[in-house]
Amino acid sequence: MVMGMASILSSLNGHHHAACWLVLIGYLLDLADGAVARRLNACSALGAKLDDFADFTTFGIATSLLLRTSDLLDNVLCMCYVLSVFVRLCFFSSGIPFMYRGLPCIYSSAILASASLLSGGNMTMLRVIAVAMILFMISQNFYPHDKVLESQTWKKVVYAG
Repeated sequence: MVMGMASILSSLNGHHHAACWLVLIGYLLDLADGAVARRLNACSALGAKLDDFADFTTFGIATSLLLRTSDLLDNVLCMCYVLSVFVRLCFFSSGIPFMYRGLPCIYSSAILASASLLSGGNMTMLRVIAVAMILFMISQNFYPHDKVLESQTWKKVVYAG
């Protein structure tokens, strides 16, 4: 949650690289907190709700601000990204497995933040990637979940990365 709020403030103050790094640090911390909670058997309903809020803050709002410019279409893209993260998290929180078979928003945020850093903030590339991430998050038809991204090897590569 702290990384998400810090990323939002960095974006609003024009520190784009810092905002990207904070989203990526939030990504790593989100991977770690779930594993630690399960390992210590310290899972709770409050922790799950706080995690949902932290995910929405970091991987919804903070990541969408990486796409923000003064252009109207970029702002519409930001809103669509936030809404797709919100819908994805609502489906995930519902507990119905078949309702959330899309790209987890944590991965799409890590991809967008990494692409932003690697491309030097190339907005054309970020727009294309953001649209792909939105489609991957909201539709099972666009997301190859059974083939590649749900494999244990891919998860190890992402975690190592």
